[in-house]
Amino acid sequence: MRQGVPADPSGPQPTARARATRPDPHRPRRSDAAARAAHERDSLLATTARNTLESTGAYGALVYLRSRDRRSLVLCTIAGVPLSLMSAFRRVAAAGPMPVAVCYRTGRTITLSDTEDTMRRFPQLAVGLPYDYASACVPVRRGEARYGVVSALWPSSDDGVPEEARSHLRKAADRLAAGLAQLEEAGYPIEPNGDTAVVELAPPGPPTTRVGLFDWNVATGAISADDQFCEILGLDPAEFDGRAASLTTRIAPGDLPEFRAAARAALDHGRMLAARVRVLDRDGHHYPVELWARVPEGVPDGRAHLVGAVLDTRTGTAAAAAVERLHDGVFSLDPDGRITYANRSVELLLRARREDLVGHHPWEVLPWLSDPVYENRYRAAMLSQQPTAFLAARPPDDWFAFSLYPDAHGVTGRVVAAEPPPGRTGKPTEPEPDLGARPGVGGMYHLLQLASALSEAVTVREVCRAVEEQILPAFGGQELAIYAVRDKRLHLISQSGYPDGFLDRFEGTPTGARVPGAETLSTGAPIFFENVHALAAAYPGIALDEMGAWAFLPLIASGHPVGSCIIGFDEPRAFTVEERGLLTGLGGFIAQALERARLYDAEFTLARGLQQALLPHRLPLLEDVRIAARYLPGTQGMEIGGDWYDAIVTGRDLTLVIGDVEGHSVGAAATMGQLRSAVRAFATSGHAPDEVLVRTNLLLLDLDPGLLASCCLIRFTPSDGSALVARAGHLPPVVRHPDGSSEALYVEGGPLLGIDNLAEYPVSELELARGSLIALYTDGLVEDPAIAIDQGVDRLRLALGELGGSAGEGDPADGDLDRMAERLLREVGSTERVDDVALMLTAYGRLPGDRRS
Repeated sequence: MRQGVPADPSGPQPTARARATRPDPHRPRRSDAAARAAHERDSLLATTARNTLESTGAYGALVYLRSRDRRSLVLCTIAGVPLSLMSAFRRVAAAGPMPVAVCYRTGRTITLSDTEDTMRRFPQLAVGLPYDYASACVPVRRGEARYGVVSALWPSSDDGVPEEARSHLRKAADRLAAGLAQLEEAGYPIEPNGDTAVVELAPPGPPTTRVGLFDWNVATGAISADDQFCEILGLDPAEFDGRAASLTTRIAPGDLPEFRAAARAALDHGRMLAARVRVLDRDGHHYPVELWARVPEGVPDGRAHLVGAVLDTRTGTAAAAAVERLHDGVFSLDPDGRITYANRSVELLLRARREDLVGHHPWEVLPWLSDPVYENRYRAAMLSQQPTAFLAARPPDDWFAFSLYPDAHGVTGRVVAAEPPPGRTGKPTEPEPDLGARPGVGGMYHLLQLASALSEAVTVREVCRAVEEQILPAFGGQELAIYAVRDKRLHLISQSGYPDGFLDRFEGTPTGARVPGAETLSTGAPIFFENVHALAAAYPGIALDEMGAWAFLPLIASGHPVGSCIIGFDEPRAFTVEERGLLTGLGGFIAQALERARLYDAEFTLARGLQQALLPHRLPLLEDVRIAARYLPGTQGMEIGGDWYDAIVTGRDLTLVIGDVEGHSVGAAATMGQLRSAVRAFATSGHAPDEVLVRTNLLLLDLDPGLLASCCLIRFTPSDGSALVARAGHLPPVVRHPDGSSEALYVEGGPLLGIDNLAEYPVSELELARGSLIALYTDGLVEDPAIAIDQGVDRLRLALGELGGSAGEGDPADGDLDRMAERLLREVGSTERVDDVALMLTAYGRLPGDRRS
């Protein structure tokens, strides 16, 4: 925890290492070679973004590079997409679940066809950017070196990402990787060290204003002019003789006095601003132009000399005049949503002056548009590149219909008066006043996206890992400490990036101590320090290391303190209002997640202890029969459940049992214990397998825990190899025969336990030869989202056959039942399993390849 202690001679002082390594603001600038390398890298990134748009037909391109600490991917270059809309994704955790991060880690191209595809595969991205578009991510790699990712965006369509665009995108990424590799081989860092570069796109059409340049010696009457100047004034550039007299023939006779007066004023005052005159085009028609000129500096005859420009604004002026004549309101937004133009009708409809609108977001200057839903409409239009429309109400009784037409250069908007929507006959209500700064829509989505990472964390360890791997990189932090409150003291539960032993001095700090990590908790307000001097001034004598800025966040859930979270940044940092709001909100989410996780951990400890106590501690040892069993918890969720196995000796018989109570909770584990005890009691009493299941079913219905269970029971007689099999909704046993063949015994069975009090459970007879192997298992072993359950059972059958069918001295696992069980868990079970797994192997007689006598 980045905390201080009261200043006294014995208190901890800044370490020598900290003094030596803290960045010096007066250090010399980088060498010219390094600067040129950085410029070359930035040029490579910009070229990649442009080539991506040109070759793939995408409307947006983003280039990410790895950060210096490899924890993050940093958005270095963007084209065609407003940077403001992607602010939440300027840093992406390299270990996180985002498409960019997965692409970077795995080296695989990832394509998403639409919103539904994104929501299904990458829900956190869908929370942060809930808009309809198609996208692709391609890794920037060369050999084993991983540099970053190139991503592109297309409008959503039935075809998703164009097939031909993928190869072009990969080629662009490969060219970038080659260029970055050359820089790295030359000894230059390729990691980002500045702000995101925005690549400007070429305008969608020809310019609406033409500009011509001239140099006029008034004393001699000589004029030097470019071709554009001649064309604007209706002169043939090849025939223009460079004389002022020839120029004046192109000016309307009535405007010549004004032109000469403007020229004299420019000579007297040093400049001429926007003198308007009419000139003749080659067809003899008049049209207006603007003249701008000034007296050049450093010219001996400067007061007889003018340089300047002539502007032909006909196209733009005509377009603006046409739009001004419309009764509909017409406006334009730049890519970041600021108003760049509004016609007269917009002023009249919205009762707002153009000078108050231009340069601002509509939702900032019109209070009745301050609802985030309206900003969200603009964001949806820009990121989906699809037109959108909506109604908005201005109190007391006005309704307007807005239409937005986007492209990569911005939005053209239309607004007209409208009728209230059906069912909205009442007057619009005044918006509530904004009592304080709040994050924009993008900030809220960013907060939700990061909070969703916490919602998936179950244990305290998972919560801390989510903060370290996803939230810390998202803000560019290098150090993290999370403290929990126990007995009014702060105890470290997770840390990352701190020097060894640095935090030892703060273990057990009282919550009332005057250190920032404790004070933020006692006041309930976050504390931000933008540089070392601010922290040292507020807490003299504080222990420091290499960081340059800090955020101390209180973790408070349901009104009581849970702990504190400290994030350190390696460079001084000016925390924006939005960043402060986001970090403050995240503190609340982290606190709630920790509190939930602590309760979970307590329940988990109880349930795991209960479950372990209820499973058999040892299995019976019989002549000619060997048994091995394994239990694995699920990889997600409670990690406990109702899976159980048992082996019960009843006289000369052996009853093998496998069962599974649905759910993952203390209740499931408790029900499992009751059923295991019941099955053991009924089997020991001599009941037949079908009768055991009938009685267990009735017991479960009487207990009424609200849970169902499956079970498979085999009564086996080792003396002659006969067996009776009964199933209650459970998967079939798998048997490997002595010759190495294997089969799944899909014998007739009854329903799950706990459904029907009249249920019956048929019994099937089985003859086992010596050297056979029986596998009983729960569905967690064979379940896989990619295949049907029957295919999973068949995979187990094949694996079981291969384990013993080619037995030999060279494979130490063959003939060893425990090692067979381990191999089956590795080779059959899914690495992404979410359910528990119980497996019991029973060998009858000597197995093929068994080296035991």
